[in-house]
Amino acid sequence: MALDQSFVGRSYPATAPYEVGREKIREFAEAIGDLAPAYTDAEAARALGHPDVIAPPTFVFSITFRAAGQVVEDPQLGLDYSRVVHGDQKFAYTRPVRAGDRLTVTSTIEAIKSMAGNDILDIRGEVHDAAGEHVVTAFTKLVARAAGQEG
Repeated sequence: MALDQSFVGRSYPATAPYEVGREKIREFAEAIGDLAPAYTDAEAARALGHPDVIAPPTFVFSITFRAAGQVVEDPQLGLDYSRVVHGDQKFAYTRPVRAGDRLTVTSTIEAIKSMAGNDILDIRGEVHDAAGEHVVTAFTKLVARAAGQEG
């Protein structure tokens, strides 16, 4: 059953703040194999004009994807998450994520489309710091496969 188009434009409450730690940034950088000095060394980051270490660009995915869970778990939307695959991800940064940031995410349904029986859901996650300043916008595309499509 196609998702309800009336949900387009619906925003969900901001998440609780997520405090970005140096160790989390280092672990993430190691996991993706990118040990740029600005990700692991505060002095190197300061030399580039940052107040502390910065996170690799995709670090924020875990925060924004967790926030998108509010959309996915909305019983009124009726999304069958067991059929969902991650279709696409994009980020538009105002500034890098930094150690010490306390980030909140507000998720909004940007679009709902149906194609070949699949539901395609576009979610925009606006990430702000504790001062309310914009840090990054994440664009997440989820595809709920039609029944009978496996894999």
